[in-house]
Amino acid sequence: MKRFKFLLTALFSTLLTLLVVTACNSADTNSNVLVMATSADYPPYEFIDSSSGQEEIIGFDIDIAKYIAEKNGKTLQINNIDFNGLIPALQAKRADLVMAGMTPTEERKKSVDFSEVYYEAKNTIVSKKGANLTTADTLKGKKVGVQLGSIQQGVAEKIPGITMQPLNKINEIVQEIKAGRIEAAIIEDTVAKGYIAANPDLEFNLLPNSEEAGSAIAFPKGSPLPARFNPVLQEMKSNGKLEELVKKWFGEDSPALKKASGA
Repeated sequence: MKRFKFLLTALFSTLLTLLVVTACNSADTNSNVLVMATSADYPPYEFIDSSSGQEEIIGFDIDIAKYIAEKNGKTLQINNIDFNGLIPALQAKRADLVMAGMTPTEERKKSVDFSEVYYEAKNTIVSKKGANLTTADTLKGKKVGVQLGSIQQGVAEKIPGITMQPLNKINEIVQEIKAGRIEAAIIEDTVAKGYIAANPDLEFNLLPNSEEAGSAIAFPKGSPLPARFNPVLQEMKSNGKLEELVKKWFGEDSPALKKASGA
């Protein structure tokens, strides 16, 4: 009898352990919290706002992520890390998703899964005003800044004759241009507008889009979340919500542009 009770106790303990392990391994589907990693130096997609007296990460991507999380009955936890650490965070299961104006390149698709593209912007050459750096050809022989791990780094790698300078933060790149340590940078147009508004001594010129363009949400390989996120993205496109957020964050009254210009 005692042996029977011991076996029952052991069996119960084993089943309980299996249930706990299963729950931990499926945290992205069963948890009420979605952990999102981003790099909050990329206005208007994501940036830190301290106007309320406390630092808060806001932006276009943040509004989209909150809307989708709410539609899925989840709350959103946002972690701010360097851009080049975002995909490793997904691979290590330290985040359920990444939103950071990230382009779903073929190389990145080897490491993570993506949602459908939710927004497409263009790349620009940012330089001092009057530098006449208007095309990829004019960058030959120049030091060109890019954000480490970004799609713009991939664009720069295809431009012959330049010296590429990868840096972690966009504001660091802008300061390097202003200090004359680099001559130009390749930055997305919607982001460049904010920095140009704050730095009238700089200018930007559009580059043709590469074959790989647009922003999408990244997930760990095999995550069930794309199947839950894509229908909401499609709904946002059809009901006008996405266009509403585009106008809010990329229009003339964008909080990011006002912040950049000191308004």
